[in-house]
Amino acid sequence: MEQNNCIFCKIIKGEIPSSTLYEDEDFKIIMDIAPASRGHAVMLSKKHFENLMELDEETASKALLVAKKVAKVMMEELKCDGLNILQNNGEAAGQTVFHYHIHLIPRYHKDQVNINWPAGKYENGEAAGIAAQIAARF
Repeated sequence: MEQNNCIFCKIIKGEIPSSTLYEDEDFKIIMDIAPASRGHAVMLSKKHFENLMELDEETASKALLVAKKVAKVMMEELKCDGLNILQNNGEAAGQTVFHYHIHLIPRYHKDQVNINWPAGKYENGEAAGIAAQIAARF
């Protein structure tokens, strides 16, 4: 399953060169060409899925295990102080390539990477109402 105009599908097929740091039958992890920090990598599913909600169960269950394994080695090798695992779904959430992927972003004390948001708050009872609405679907 691939999309002809998908840049990540082209990278997976070797049509576009990349620097690969990990690969197995389901995922390929490459260095990001526009890194947020030194060592920023992107984990691509080899099958084309637009986002998390489209993933099959097997790929979904393996994704975090692979991210964990690679993140651990990245932290050891890069001697970074932390690591963000970031996954966006939909344009409103910041997804720009519509092929499932996870960013592995090494973090260093006093780096300029900013993955923060202003803390909001719920009105009285609002959080419970939203939780009940979603929970009712299960």
